Amino acid sequence: MNPAWALLRLASPQLPIGGYSYSQGLEMAVDNGQVKNPDDARRWIGDQLLLNLARFEAPLLLAHCTAASTDDWEALQQHCEEHRTSRETRELYQESRQMGYSLQQLLAGLPELDAAARGFLEQRPEPHLALGWALAARAWHITPQDALAAWLWSWLENQLAVLMKTLPLGQQAAQRLTSELLPLLQQAQHNASNVHPDHCGSAAFGLSLACMAHERQYSRLFRS
Repeated sequence: MNPAWALLRLASPQLPIGGYSYSQGLEMAVDNGQVKNPDDARRWIGDQLLLNLARFEAPLLLAHCTAASTDDWEALQQHCEEHRTSRETRELYQESRQMGYSLQQLLAGLPELDAAARGFLEQRPEPHLALGWALAARAWHITPQDALAAWLWSWLENQLAVLMKTLPLGQQAAQRLTSELLPLLQQAQHNASNVHPDHCGSAAFGLSLACMAHERQYSRLFRS
């Protein structure tokens, strides 16, 4: 079987976990004028990639995927706890929890998930997205690095979809912005791959403030 199919499946926006429902603070940044045009959007997304995701979210996701692929269930449990306690706002916690629950329901109904992974997942009362992503990668024989690349791509694609609905940003402009951001996406994967899980961390205060303000935004399209 062509391994690209599994990778495309994992990264696809058609994966039924509701990723399209969330903006991760970007809707608030558009609403309050921080992001007004493609240049602002490139700066916001680039900062997110290199100053936040590459330093914490991505290394932690990679650690989940590595532990799941090597049957290191003790390490995977530790990473799950680290991920749960790192959600600094209500919206970010609910996003991870709801998408993780959807991915759990998907995996539970698929024959590819092996008994060991299925048993681990069933013991998690509140599975989160990173855990579900790691177990999906294990089930579909996707390497940890490819699983990280798929996660970064799906994150970027969703951010561009948010901009097309809120800025608004046309499809051609979104493709130009994609071309400009792909080198940063590659840099984010490289940086994340060279951070030891014990040393990962970031302090994205602007993102946290945007997410908290979004919780009180009067009119909005997205759940975060």
